Amino acid sequence: MKKVFTILSMAGLLLATNALSAQDKKEDKSKRPSPPAKVTQTLASGAVISIDYSQPSVKGRTIGKDLEPKGDAVWRTGANEATVFETSKAVKVNGQALPAGKYGLFSIAGSGEWTIIFNKTWKQWGAFDYKMADDALRVKATATKAAAFAEKMTFTIGKDGLVTLLWGDHQVTFKVE
Repeated sequence: MKKVFTILSMAGLLLATNALSAQDKKEDKSKRPSPPAKVTQTLASGAVISIDYSQPSVKGRTIGKDLEPKGDAVWRTGANEATVFETSKAVKVNGQALPAGKYGLFSIAGSGEWTIIFNKTWKQWGAFDYKMADDALRVKATATKAAAFAEKMTFTIGKDGLVTLLWGDHQVTFKVE
């Protein structure tokens, strides 16, 4: 009888551990300090483009010093998992061809100009596994001082295909057609 009780206790403990593990895997991403966001737009060409990202907040910190992007380092252009740029059809980004598909959206900040990177490896955490060899496209984007301060990093996509990144006092734009 004692053996049966021990076996049942162990089975119960195993089931409880599995249930807790399953809960961890179903994390509510909206409760993260940098919650998920997504913006989608259908362009005149019929291409549907979307950007799926996590929104870091400035919280009194300094971008470039306390927050990314820093220096010449590749940044995931968001927080948590790499930002995902998806297009349903082949498009041109600032005049350069990008095939339909999903891409990790990375960037390198510069003064007056940023490099926007579309990387074939879209499913990764941050930029830790980023490999330049997997870049599908790199374009230069205009960087200016934003008209208003954006506490949370935000992407917008206009019907005309103008993609705008707002982050702190930074505004970075590129065109998708």
